[in-house]
Amino acid sequence: MQFSSSLLENAVNEFAKLPGIGKKTALRLVLHLLKQDTKEVGHFSEVIARMRKEIKFCRRCHNVADGDVCSICANSQRKQEIICVVESIRDVIAIESTQQFNGTYHVLGGVISPLDGIGPDQLTIEALLQRIDKEHTEELIFALNPNIQGDTTIYYIQKKLSFTPPVRITTIARGIAFGGELEYADEMTLARSLQNRLPVESYVSGR
Repeated sequence: MQFSSSLLENAVNEFAKLPGIGKKTALRLVLHLLKQDTKEVGHFSEVIARMRKEIKFCRRCHNVADGDVCSICANSQRKQEIICVVESIRDVIAIESTQQFNGTYHVLGGVISPLDGIGPDQLTIEALLQRIDKEHTEELIFALNPNIQGDTTIYYIQKKLSFTPPVRITTIARGIAFGGELEYADEMTLARSLQNRLPVESYVSGR
């Protein structure tokens, strides 16, 4: 692409750094902003900057939050004794959109993947174990992507659990295809997977 303005080119290059945004889409977004009122563009940039500067991570579940605790953990109407373990914040958003789950979450920040250099110590697994012990959790639901890395993570955490009384461990039903990703699953599939969750022992032994 040839640009008559270095300012325009720099803006396009920055937008193109975003995932899923190519140079043509970036140019379209930048040209759209050029058509907007200066105050609107200023507000847009201010919101993005403030989000990056002020956003926090929940000290309990590691989800995004405006304060020390996220709105989900702070909601007394939710079943605090049930924890749904997910890989990322995007998975929390995907499950919440089904409106079928009324427990809490725990964001691992990834899954165990030796080939990618990701081990248990790089995830929030220890924080999860401490939370289960401290809060007397009744059920742990694994909602990880159905692939080798997700299964390895489930197996590792399950082996680490040694609480008395024992915690009920389940995993979402495999309405989601093996190798698929939660964020791309439709809401109905996710909802049915949550409703038809299975004991994790049955799933692991069946593999």
